[in-house]
Amino acid sequence: MRISGGQARGITLLVPKGDKVRPATDGMRQAVFSSLAARLPGVRFLDLFAGSGSYGLEAFSRGAAGGVFVERNPKAIACLRQNIVAVSRSMQTGTGELTVTPADALQAPWSYAAPPDLVFIDPPYELITELAPRLFARLTELLAPHPDPVIVFEMPGELTLEAPGWSMVRRLGKGAHQPTVGFFRRTDAVSSG
Repeated sequence: MRISGGQARGITLLVPKGDKVRPATDGMRQAVFSSLAARLPGVRFLDLFAGSGSYGLEAFSRGAAGGVFVERNPKAIACLRQNIVAVSRSMQTGTGELTVTPADALQAPWSYAAPPDLVFIDPPYELITELAPRLFARLTELLAPHPDPVIVFEMPGELTLEAPGWSMVRRLGKGAHQPTVGFFRRTDAVSSG
């Protein structure tokens, strides 16, 4: 698995062995970031269930200012920290704008004054139905001060998520039994523009 675009394009990302981490495919990330290209410069992100950090590091490579990776699996955290160093070195920048928080994603810790512009969520598929309502409730609170945040949620194609106050404005991927990504914006932001 590699960074697919931006300053760190081609950098290989480490992934922990075993089946506890299911990294986003290169093709899916390329499609996601093609859709987000205009939003990326200077944004701050929150990467929940970060795993290897592929979503957040791709955003950083393509112009995001920085962000927070939330992961609780120690093996994934070890790979993530190495990936941050490799991507930052490739970009000839420090790692200070990228923070790893070993925590439960439902707590969505965030230490910056302003809320994140983008939130990436790539949880274990079997937990999505149980976790999604609580994740959206927490993010509604965290993102309240932001005028138009975007939540990028990877899920299986047969699943449809609905969250009060949020609208899925786009979905990438092909049908059932394939990974898909939904882009969610607050309903009030969608209806006003």
